[in-house]
Amino acid sequence: MAKEANLPFAVDLGSGSLIELTRFGLPREPTPAETLANGADVVTFSGDKLLGGPQCGIVAGRADLLARIRKNPMKRALRVDKMTIAALSVMLGLYADPARAVKRIPALRLLTRAQEDVRALAERLQPAVAATLDGSAAVQVIACKSQIGSGALPVDSLPSAGLAIRPITGKRGGGAALNRLAKAFRSLPTPVIGRFHDGALLLDLRCLEDENAFTQQLQLLNV
Repeated sequence: MAKEANLPFAVDLGSGSLIELTRFGLPREPTPAETLANGADVVTFSGDKLLGGPQCGIVAGRADLLARIRKNPMKRALRVDKMTIAALSVMLGLYADPARAVKRIPALRLLTRAQEDVRALAERLQPAVAATLDGSAAVQVIACKSQIGSGALPVDSLPSAGLAIRPITGKRGGGAALNRLAKAFRSLPTPVIGRFHDGALLLDLRCLEDENAFTQQLQLLNV
């Protein structure tokens, strides 16, 4: 319809993954190159989110349309700074080798982390967390789901694993104890953020890579 009316056809992808995610076990997400090949004249997407770089917006597509965009006065007001461009260029260079990009770019590395690896981490950490909370909470290794994101793949989740920390209380006071527990973890020098689920504080460990730093600060936990 756009071509029949001689109008540019623009598509906002939002997340903007540059590689086919299904090869790494993730849900399929259209790439900018695929979208352009399917007939779009201009495509916009984020430099962060699934791309994994600094927060910014990217406009790609037909050279003549990009030249018109550059001439618009709003371009000067909305352009990114040189530091963002430098960070983005380094990150984009990693995509020359998709396998290396998955290992080096944190967002992709954590999204492609195998559930069995996350569960092994949970099982290593469970004794230390249980010992720290002995008498005040029970700590259990559980399977859970990691939400991929809100702007990128908002309805998709990944199988993961974590720790369910359930306060030991009587019939009353469970909610208050749960809030105190969550606050204690958030108050650590490196805050630990969990979510409430089924009366427990759930720590999804998919994004935890420095387990030594995590265990070392457990001694500072004030519950």
